Amino acid sequence: MKKYIHLNCDLGEGGSFDEELMPLISACNIACGGHAGNLETMHRTVRLAMEHKVEIGAHPSYPDRKNFGRSVMEMSEEDLKLSIEGQVLSLKQIAESEGGKLSHVKLHGALYNAAAKDENIARIVVECLEDLDGDFTLFVPLNSKIADMAMGKFELIFEAFADRNYHENYSLVSRSEKHALINEKESVFEHVFRMVNDHKIRCVSGVEIPCEADTFCMHSDTPSSLEILNYLHKKLAERGFQISNA
Repeated sequence: MKKYIHLNCDLGEGGSFDEELMPLISACNIACGGHAGNLETMHRTVRLAMEHKVEIGAHPSYPDRKNFGRSVMEMSEEDLKLSIEGQVLSLKQIAESEGGKLSHVKLHGALYNAAAKDENIARIVVECLEDLDGDFTLFVPLNSKIADMAMGKFELIFEAFADRNYHENYSLVSRSEKHALINEKESVFEHVFRMVNDHKIRCVSGVEIPCEADTFCMHSDTPSSLEILNYLHKKLAERGFQISNA
């Protein structure tokens, strides 16, 4: 009996390989104007996802195209809520106009990391999404404030990263630090297989921590992301695993 893996990827961010990556994943998180993306790219990526029966997600961020949403922004609670609401609703309406449906919401970059460790940011995000009254799931990091805050309010999909290294407190190694990214296809496979088969994350310290993730993220802007995903399919299949919806 085959075992299935759910794999998601951030798309619609201006990358060159969206069309090639889409058939290889289970779910896509579509940039909706905050850090990247516009109406044209959202429509195009939604249509591509529907063609390949890939789950459609909104990928809101701080409204910071200059830094690709990877720097923390000081914003009032009201402004942050309005920004998130506008981004999610834009993608939701576009998906519906194309005959699809918004499946999930996953935060991007600095906002994702802030909501993981800052209780106030987590509260703002959850309250904003509750106000939208949408039928969607929420992708959240393991051992995070937003997971605690959203428990019982949303169906939660716990996420781990295929191409990022971790600290022992489940935080991601900062992109400004050495060894933040896992770029080699063999290393990505070993990292993912350990998480899905052994339910462990090996941190940069060498310590292993528990991992009970429902979905695994591969960034489309990771060097050789297409080569890595094809390699993952091949090596996981050899071990009896299949990436769902692919």
